[in-house]
Amino acid sequence: MRRSDREITDVAEILGILGKCDVCRLALCEDNFPYIVPMNYGFEYADGNLVLYFHAAKEGRKLDMIRKNPNACFEVDCSHRLIEADKACEFSFEYESVTGDGAISFITDKAEKTKALKQFMRNFAKDREFTFPDRELESVTVFKLVITGFSGKRCVKH
Repeated sequence: MRRSDREITDVAEILGILGKCDVCRLALCEDNFPYIVPMNYGFEYADGNLVLYFHAAKEGRKLDMIRKNPNACFEVDCSHRLIEADKACEFSFEYESVTGDGAISFITDKAEKTKALKQFMRNFAKDREFTFPDRELESVTVFKLVITGFSGKRCVKH
């Protein structure tokens, strides 16, 4: 990372950012051409392993791309604040972000799919517990990005 003064190395802080943000930009690649799609997400960190969970319709471009190439990267960012200045080149921006990469796999097991959707919902309705009837589980595609590397970055000006 070029700006080591902005690097976040504490995993708890990175997880805090993942818990604050509500959109993850998932980057896929097909035939050497990138494709990025904003998605809601859930996440889990256990035993040093970070996993992001997503859900989608039963068919579509991103699912076709994942089936051809499961490698992906992601980016989330939040806590945005414009810092104005007298000169254009002195404007700045506050933010927090997390980026990383890994491999996607589809979740078909009913229990694992339910667990993934519960993690997903915890990112938006932290204090509620949800159930997922079989009909709902069958109507959605659930997949996970098992992260192989990630980093955090923050710019805060006071």
